[in-house]
Parts: sequence; structure tokens; C-alpha cells
Amino acid sequence: MLVLVAPLAAFAGGKAEPLRIEFKRGAYSATISESVRGDIEADYVLGAKEGQRLTIKLTSVPDKSSAFEFFGDDDTGHPHDTQFGYSGVLPMTGDYFITVKRSKEAKRTSRYRLAVTVH
Repeated sequence: MLVLVAPLAAFAGGKAEPLRIEFKRGAYSATISESVRGDIEADYVLGAKEGQRLTIKLTSVPDKSSAFEFFGDDDTGHPHDTQFGYSGVLPMTGDYFITVKRSKEAKRTSRYRLAVTVH
């Protein structure tokens, strides 16, 4: 399933609010296609329940030019830096935050595809 997300807005002197990933009725996955460049980060938030399995897959062009990390809403969640994929059972009910950023080795713009599944 494809979910439409508005492009990120850059605010002078601050960071944009994370965009909420919402699944279409009856769906349990969403795919977001965007890009990051420079030090700009793309922030997303996803609501999920304890015991659900979260799967995140990140692909980018050029290959491995984007990375992600994610945390639970208690800031102690599961930090995963410079990862391209994750699958695990969630320890709590609440919001989870996913940040996509350009890899340190990448130059210029990185176009990415973020696939998120919760079941």
C-alpha cells in the first residue's frame, strides 16, 4: 500500500514536526518515497501497540545513501543508527519515531523509499 505524505517543510531556526504515518483502512503497511540532502532529516511518527511486530526497510538511490534511526515515545526505545532494515516485536504501546537522514558517506541528494509494516 502507498501512503501519501506531504513534503517536509524546513523552518528557519527550528525543526519541522514529524509526519504521521497512517495506514489505509485494512492495510498494515505503508511506503513513503522522498529525498534528503545536506543535513536535512525527514521525521516520521507511527502509532503501534505492545506485542506488534514492526518491520522497517529503507532503500535509497544512490545505494545506501540514506540511513534511519528510530525511538519509542519514551526516548529509550530502540535506537538504530545507520540501518537499512529492522524487524522486531514492540515493547510498548505508543508512538515510535523514525528519522531518515543522508549517510555520512553520501554526497548530494539521496532519494529513499521507506517501507513500514506493523502486524
